Amino acid sequence: MAEISYRIIRSRRRSLAIEIDRSAQVLVRAPYRMPDDQIREFVAEKSGWIWQHQEIAKRRIRQNAVSNPWYPIRQADIRRLKEQEAAAFPPRVSRYAALMGVTYGRITIRCQKTRWGSCSAKGNLNFNCLLMLAPQTVQDYVIVHELAHRKQMNHSAAFWKEVERVLPDYRDSERWLRENGGLLIRAIADEEQM
Repeated sequence: MAEISYRIIRSRRRSLAIEIDRSAQVLVRAPYRMPDDQIREFVAEKSGWIWQHQEIAKRRIRQNAVSNPWYPIRQADIRRLKEQEAAAFPPRVSRYAALMGVTYGRITIRCQKTRWGSCSAKGNLNFNCLLMLAPQTVQDYVIVHELAHRKQMNHSAAFWKEVERVLPDYRDSERWLRENGGLLIRAIADEEQM
């Protein structure tokens, strides 16, 4: 059997733990002062579990490659998407802000794994660059959703009325994000595995 490659992450913890990350890499979490020999023994002792769970993670990666139309989204793609969105979104945000009678601060484009957009209390807007791969109606929905927070910093009935006033069919975009958003996020490739 081949030797197991792993990365050690040391912290104040008291015990050893093994984790297989989403890219099928082995992480060993260890106390600061634990000797490397003891860590090696632990990994060897758990090798059966490690091989089994690495194979499950690799199978998941292969399934994503086959079943996900956006896979793989590489770091170069993310840079390109950020540039495209940084050019495309400000004029649209400005147009919708005027239509809704709101102001906003700066616009930031990021690659996020949990959010499509956000609005801070100061009115700064953040948008996920993966939105560039979504239909324009979905992009508009996220823009309007975040700008509606300039009137209602919550998801109350008044907030949803504001969204609906501007985009009566916003539920179609919400449905698209529910059905496709996870696939888009999971399409971000771990280039170490490629």
